[in-house]
Amino acid sequence: MPALDKSIGMADAIAQIQDGARVMIGGFGVPGTPFLLIEELVRQGPKNLTIIKNDANEVGMGVDWLLAAGMVKRLITSHVGLNGNAVRMMNAGEIEVEFVAQGMLAERIRVAGAGLKGFVSDIGMGTLLAEGKQRIEVDGETYLFEPAIEADFALVHAARADTFGNLTYEATARNFNPLMAMAAECTIAEAETVGPIGSIGPDAVHTPAPFVDHLVALPEKLPEVYGVVKR
Repeated sequence: MPALDKSIGMADAIAQIQDGARVMIGGFGVPGTPFLLIEELVRQGPKNLTIIKNDANEVGMGVDWLLAAGMVKRLITSHVGLNGNAVRMMNAGEIEVEFVAQGMLAERIRVAGAGLKGFVSDIGMGTLLAEGKQRIEVDGETYLFEPAIEADFALVHAARADTFGNLTYEATARNFNPLMAMAAECTIAEAETVGPIGSIGPDAVHTPAPFVDHLVALPEKLPEVYGVVKR
């Protein structure tokens, strides 16, 4: 029977992430990015990580902390254009970057959460995006096979949670956090407010508790980085 209270200390939660892990990080720019979980990950310092995130954040925040600490071997993302450090490291060959169009990235993560190995699509046929991809014939038509993206861990940020791990996100934090919570072997959620079981109505649950392994309650006063974009 799963624990009814998944609360855990931040250091203990992050200590599970070892060298070489594949780590999904939720967020859409600033909204929904689990900055304090990332900060603790930097403090503990596992190396050779594969980071999967929609963006590389900006210089001096989020993913950039991991890059500056030399912890990232590979980055799977939609864009790095807002982070000059990521661009420099990519061009210098210090990190490997796989670019995936935003919608395709979301779908590759979603199908992993649904237990599928991938999907077929004609998007990108005849372009550079198709280079090196497996082709599949279906009803006489040629499609590209897009493999699912799975991870060992997902780090997500929720606005509200109950102790069982049901999560509610705010605004654009819903773009990737729910998908990533389903696609990882272990999901660690940080939440701004945590209430007892039943404090979140069923219609307000964006990630159901079975997809959440550990829950970290955030301090009442959050660092300035969380307020860069006002809701």
